[in-house]
Amino acid sequence: MTTLIRNGIVLPLDQPRRVLDPGSVLVDGATIVAVGTVDEIDADPRAAGATLVDATGRAVLPGLHNGHLHSGLLRGTAESMSLWDWLETYVDPSHRALTPQIARAASLQCYAEALLGGTTSVMDMWRYMEGSAHVAEELGIRATLVPYVADAPGFDYFETIETNRALLERHRSSAGGRVRTWVGLEHLMYCTPECFVAAAELAAEFDTGLHTHSSESIWEVQESLKRWGRRPIEVFEQRGILGPNTVVAHCVWLDEREIELLARTGTSVVHCPCSNMKLSSGPARVGDLRRAGVLVGLGSDGEKENNNLDLFEEMKFASLLQKVTTMDPTTGDPWDVLEMATIDGARALGLGDLTGSLEPGKRADVVTVSLTGLHTTPVLHGPNFNVAAHLVFSANAADVRDVFVDGRHLVAEGVALTFDVDTVRETAQAAAEELFDRITSVRP
Repeated sequence: MTTLIRNGIVLPLDQPRRVLDPGSVLVDGATIVAVGTVDEIDADPRAAGATLVDATGRAVLPGLHNGHLHSGLLRGTAESMSLWDWLETYVDPSHRALTPQIARAASLQCYAEALLGGTTSVMDMWRYMEGSAHVAEELGIRATLVPYVADAPGFDYFETIETNRALLERHRSSAGGRVRTWVGLEHLMYCTPECFVAAAELAAEFDTGLHTHSSESIWEVQESLKRWGRRPIEVFEQRGILGPNTVVAHCVWLDEREIELLARTGTSVVHCPCSNMKLSSGPARVGDLRRAGVLVGLGSDGEKENNNLDLFEEMKFASLLQKVTTMDPTTGDPWDVLEMATIDGARALGLGDLTGSLEPGKRADVVTVSLTGLHTTPVLHGPNFNVAAHLVFSANAADVRDVFVDGRHLVAEGVALTFDVDTVRETAQAAAEELFDRITSVRP
């Protein structure tokens, strides 16, 4: 099937600040076959007879990549606490109470919300992820599944290297490559040195990526220095997990040596500004990381520490947090932030050759965003072009009109085509109520 996304303001993100205004994107099956001006694509014989998606009054851009997500059902209940109190009071008890059925319902809600908001790719660190794999396949989203693995005393209710291996054996690559599994380490304080070694070996055996958290709070850095005499990223280097197939979430409290280590090893970072602000973790040194050559993607973190999965909102705060903490208004440029959410996010997840920009030969992961609201008016062209700024500072998930993944139309005119929103909500509501009943019963 051939689809013509016609007459939008196209931001391909294939090279700095390139715009086709107006432009079109031609899709054949799962693949982008042409990107150009309206006249160029109209004249392309492959466009004859294509299904038309009218993008007039809309921006057309690559699908967004959420590089750090936790499925969950705690939204609006885990509030006004510091990171470690919050983990002990809400998050860890919920893991003790979790069941495969509840975990699946959480992924169903989160992936559905993500798709409606223009996110075509998620890296989800969660549990019982066989259900997550099936949800991703059914809904059509691109998903990288990362089981929480932990083995330190007192954390025996997380995933294990063995369960991570089992998921890799079934879903190393499934749904035509759209669903993948990586190796996950929950946290430096939750995992023994032996677990780090086993995780690195497992990732090498399956030729896959590794994902973990680090340096989210100042306490973590102080505790790492006390226990091991090294800062967290230095401990990661010692334990052999840094490298081009590793992605580390947060990285708020880094020193110059740690930034240099990440850059030298090719390790990527995912920035989660809303979570870092909500938990009072602090501002990551995003500008310093990017200047050092570290790939920085964007993530929402979980629904409980955000409290939504709107990557447009995340882009806005990614920019504003840089500006207010550096006192430099030139940081957080809209085009730089768009790259973090699209092509740089894809590269961090090892998907840069496949998706993340609108280029012939890449998969057709495409989003259209309405620019007709009062909050996105005026739309200016030529030397006063302001659409990149609108996407970062003005737009939100509700402005998303169309979502394609692998050329499949998943959201049309803001309406989901692969799931029923009311059914998803009812399923999540029932699962959350069951989860909280179980949490009460498992509390010490």
